[in-house]
Amino acid sequence: MAKTFREWNVDQAWLLPPSVRDLVPASDPAHFIRELVREELNLDAVLDTYAEERGFPPYHPVMMTALLLFSYTQGVRSSRKIARACQTRVDFMAVTAMQQPDFRTVNKFRLRHLEALASLFGQVLHLCQKAGMVKLGHVALDGTKIQANASKHKAMSYERMKKTEKELKADIEKWFADSKTTDEEEDREFGEDKRGDEMPEWVTNKQKRLEVIRAAKAEMEAEARAQLEAGVKPAPEKPEGDGPQKPPRGNKGKPPKKNGEPNDKAQMNFTDAASKLLKGPNGFLQGYNCQAAVDSKAQVIVAHSAAAAQADAPELIPMLQQIRENVGRNPVELSADTGYLSEANLRELRRRRIRAYIAVGREKAATETKPKRRRSRGPLSCAMRKKLRLAGHRSRYRLRKQVVEPVFGQMKEGLAMRRMLMRGIKKVRHEWAMACTAHNLLKLARRAA
Repeated sequence: MAKTFREWNVDQAWLLPPSVRDLVPASDPAHFIRELVREELNLDAVLDTYAEERGFPPYHPVMMTALLLFSYTQGVRSSRKIARACQTRVDFMAVTAMQQPDFRTVNKFRLRHLEALASLFGQVLHLCQKAGMVKLGHVALDGTKIQANASKHKAMSYERMKKTEKELKADIEKWFADSKTTDEEEDREFGEDKRGDEMPEWVTNKQKRLEVIRAAKAEMEAEARAQLEAGVKPAPEKPEGDGPQKPPRGNKGKPPKKNGEPNDKAQMNFTDAASKLLKGPNGFLQGYNCQAAVDSKAQVIVAHSAAAAQADAPELIPMLQQIRENVGRNPVELSADTGYLSEANLRELRRRRIRAYIAVGREKAATETKPKRRRSRGPLSCAMRKKLRLAGHRSRYRLRKQVVEPVFGQMKEGLAMRRMLMRGIKKVRHEWAMACTAHNLLKLARRAA
C-alpha cells in the first residue's frame, strides 16, 4: 500500500484570510513587543513631530517604532534587511500588520527620531523594575570594545599627515611643471580636439586626498590648541640624541606639544573621525568603548554609555549617577574589573555607601634577574586588595563574570552588536542605547511568557 501524504498545493487560495495574530505563535516576542509599544510606552516625543496635515499619510509612527525595536531584538539592524524581513518573515508581518515600508523610509524614520528612540531605554527599564526584575542588590559594571563603522586602515597619525601632505604637494607641483613641456607630445597622443593639459585621474585623486588630509590636520591642530587652553599638560620634549623615550607611567593619552601642535602619534580616522584605535581582546580595532551596568537579579541593563577612549575608569562615576537617575537609588554592591580601579572611584563608592568589589590586578612574578615588583597603590586600593584576598573564592567579585559577561555575549551574538552602523559619538551612543533597550525587552518578554 502506498504511503499517503498531506496535500501540498501552492496555488490553493485562502477562503478566509488569516489574522496577523495567527501568523506566529502567541508566545513569540513579536506580539509582546508590538502590544508593549502600543499600550505601555509614551511616544509623544515621536508623535508630536507630525503636525503637518498636508501630504500623503505616512506609516504610523507607533508601528515604525515597534518595527525598529523588534528588529533590534532579532539582530536585524540594517534598514535594507529590515525592509526585506517585512516581506519575507511572518514575525515581522505580525508587527507591521502586513505593511511593507521601504528601506529608505525605515532609515529616515530612525535618523529623524534617533534621540527619542534611545530615550525609550528608561521607560523599558521602568517596566522591568515594576515586574520585579531589578533589585540593585548587586550590579556588575564592564565595558566592551565594539567595531566602528570604519576601518583602522583609514586612520593616519599627525606625523604621517605632515609627511604625506608634503609628498602629495610635491607630486602635484611636479606634474604641473612637467605638463608645460609635454603639450606637443600630448597633442599627438590625445588628438587636436583636446588641449593636452587635462589633469589625469591619479592627479585628481591625489588632489582630493590632499584636501582631506589638510582638513583632518587642521581639525587635529584645533583640538590640540583646545586641550592646551583647557589646562592639559603638554607632552615633554624628547632630548636630542637620547633615542626613543617611553611615555610617563599612567599617561595613556597623547597630549599636544608646547607649541600647540598635536602629538605626532595622535591619529584621526578619515571615515569616522570620532572613533579611536582601541586595544581589544583580539588585537587593535577602530571602534568605541561601550559600557553597561547590569543588575544581577535578571541580567537587566540599568545604565549604559559609549566613549571613544580606551580607559574604563573615567566611566564609573557617570555610570553610578546614571543608575541613580534611572532607578532612583544606588546599588547595594558593585563589582568591576581592574580597569575601573582608582582612588577617586573608590572614594566616590565609599561616599555613596556602595560596597565595592573591584579587582586590583595581579602582581608581576619574580624572575632570576628581577625581584618581585608590586605596583604602588593608594590606601583605598590596598584595602581593596586585602578585602578581596581575605574573601578568596567566596568574594562577591565572582558575580561579575556571571552577570555582565553573558550580557555582552548575548548582545554580540544574538543582537549582532559586533559593529556599529552609525558614525559619530552622538549617534553611536543612541545606537548603543537602542541595543540595550532591545536586550531589556527580550528579558521582559521571556519573563512575561
